[in-house]
Amino acid sequence: MRKVIGILLILMCCFCVKAQEYNQINEDGTITTSDQRRSDSIQSQHKEIHRGLKVWTIDERFGDRTPTEPDTVLYLFMNSIFTTGLRGEYNTTGNLGAARQNRIFIDRHEKGQFLFTQLYDYFIQPVGTFHFTNTYTPITNLTFNTCGNRTNGEDHLKALFAVNAGKELGVGFKFDYLYGRGYYSDNSSALFDYTMFGSYIGDRYQAHLLMSLNHQKQAENGGITNDYYITHPESFGTSFSENEIPTMLTNNWNRNDNQHIFLSHRYNIGFHREVPMTEEEIRAKRFAMAAQAENAAAEAKEAARKKARKEGMEFDEEEYEQQLKEQRSLTRPDSITLAPKDTVWTKREYVPVTSFIHTAQFDNYKRIYQAYNTPTDYYANDYYVPTSFTGDSIKDNTRHYELKNTFAIAMLEGFNKWAKMGIKAFVSHSLRHFTMPDNDGYEATWNEQGVSVGGQLSKKEGETLHYNVTGEFGVVGEDAGNIIIDGRVDVNFPLLGDTVQLAASGFFHHVKPTFYYRHYHSRHFWWDDDDLNMITHSRVQGLFSLQRTRTQLRVAVDNLTNYTYLATNYTVTEDYMRTNNNVFVRQGKTNVLTAQLAQDFRFGPLCLDAVATYQKSTDEDVLPLPALNIYGNLYLDFLIAKVLKCHLGADIRWFTKYHAPDFVPGMAQYAVQENADNRVDIGNYPIINVYANFHLKQARFFVMMSHVNHTAGNYFLAPHYPLNERILRFGVSWNFFN
Repeated sequence: MRKVIGILLILMCCFCVKAQEYNQINEDGTITTSDQRRSDSIQSQHKEIHRGLKVWTIDERFGDRTPTEPDTVLYLFMNSIFTTGLRGEYNTTGNLGAARQNRIFIDRHEKGQFLFTQLYDYFIQPVGTFHFTNTYTPITNLTFNTCGNRTNGEDHLKALFAVNAGKELGVGFKFDYLYGRGYYSDNSSALFDYTMFGSYIGDRYQAHLLMSLNHQKQAENGGITNDYYITHPESFGTSFSENEIPTMLTNNWNRNDNQHIFLSHRYNIGFHREVPMTEEEIRAKRFAMAAQAENAAAEAKEAARKKARKEGMEFDEEEYEQQLKEQRSLTRPDSITLAPKDTVWTKREYVPVTSFIHTAQFDNYKRIYQAYNTPTDYYANDYYVPTSFTGDSIKDNTRHYELKNTFAIAMLEGFNKWAKMGIKAFVSHSLRHFTMPDNDGYEATWNEQGVSVGGQLSKKEGETLHYNVTGEFGVVGEDAGNIIIDGRVDVNFPLLGDTVQLAASGFFHHVKPTFYYRHYHSRHFWWDDDDLNMITHSRVQGLFSLQRTRTQLRVAVDNLTNYTYLATNYTVTEDYMRTNNNVFVRQGKTNVLTAQLAQDFRFGPLCLDAVATYQKSTDEDVLPLPALNIYGNLYLDFLIAKVLKCHLGADIRWFTKYHAPDFVPGMAQYAVQENADNRVDIGNYPIINVYANFHLKQARFFVMMSHVNHTAGNYFLAPHYPLNERILRFGVSWNFFN
């Protein structure tokens, strides 16, 4: 209760702050300072000037920067807290901080080397999606959401700080702590992340550095023993609360510790040239010149006052103000005429022609599966007894690190009118090390190396046509024979007063299965197979969007040969226990057709946003997918007292029934249900949340009742793992600028 009162006090403070006492972050990502909103002799003649917060992501291979928007928008802020994704498109084991898998196949990420942390991609942020910053003033963001109590509640705290030391150098850190106690027994999670980042953006030298420490601890309960506790609770004659429902496992944990270092830097060779300023730069220049002139006028006035006082003369302030009035009129931000146009409104710009690029990445992982209480005959096989444990205790260990270096040379786009594209060539080297138990329970090691070469053609400038084609070819070592080709093109053109975008993307990947599909050693799961076939995965995707009608259509076709996946089977006993659990590596062939339509409607303050995704896998035994996945959001968008922006509504997520992949606690992986006699279907159950979302100045906050329609039914997001029941949730995100 005290936690709820604390949240309410924070929300009350949001209402009580005065707008003129704080800086403001605008929805376009720019910042308006408190000084800019004050009315004085100069600023009263000019509309507010926006001071900027620049945010960008970088390419993991080349370190290329791509401008993006900071996370400051109100829309769907309340859903950002969920492991299930903004639109509920992920399967999870129910608790905050659990491992997840996307039901939309075309949105799944490529499988990396270390399988055990990839299902935590919402927490262990990939380099390519991390936001680097450049800001005029130090920025701090605190984000917190909570629900429940000390026994079963969920808390998530994030803190971000960023500051610039001059125009070129920016640094910051991010702290992320997630603690989900779990509404069902033995299902708690604790995730910790600390990340430091920095960037230097100069004319000739540019660099990005990213370092992070991560820890994930997840209690594993193996799912509930009988799904009837959820689907048919009346059959038990008594009611059970969530934490009273029996589960398969107790005292079982998955632990991951990982550290990451990423460095990308480049040296540019080029020349200087005079170029026109952009409209934003002209506005900033006008403001700077006007402020400089005002300061000079104030200093001159004060000097004249002191001189008159020293000489014993009377200082005529009105006369002096009249003399300065004409000078000030020449320096108004909307009509500065202090210098000829061709010198004031141009700037000297450094134009890089060739870049020499080096990118280094080091990833270090350690994973432990530890269990002290395992049911009799729960596992089908027992391969060894660990040297430090006896009986049914489990302590599966595996470690992995990878060091990757990429060297590239780039001829940059746009350095003259004939340079219509950018050209890059690169070579990469990877060193990978793995440690797992051997037959006697002691450590065994594997080392792999690979060298690949490739290139890229791209066009990013201009408003009509953009494209990017990258090819990488393995030539030496474990990666020899790998072929990775990715491409994208988009065309933008006006049509009947609207902007139409046609985009196409695709890839062709012919690669070797990653290490843990070829080798895995643990007490109860074990395989070695270097003869797995190369995976071939190709995709063609088209995207059509209309800005005015808020319509987006995406269609994709995937072809998979030797698709490599995990499969599991077990035996169900008469008392509903799942015994003889086993996991296998399989390869299969399938095709996937995907069609996704997103449409937003606006009727005054009433808004309806919907996304519908159709999928068809030609072999559901290899790749099971729900045929239809739908998300809808109906809400009112309005202002209170002209300053408090509100979204008041309800949203729903729903998908058709299908035999979804089962979660295997001993590997912390999702695996296809292989035994048709024991397959469990999930889906065909709507999940509805009701919420009130608010944005006041630099604060966002919400109140939500999740799963408001809770009733007996098939509310599972993974077989045997039910969703939490009806829960009241609170959250706030507050930006501070100083």
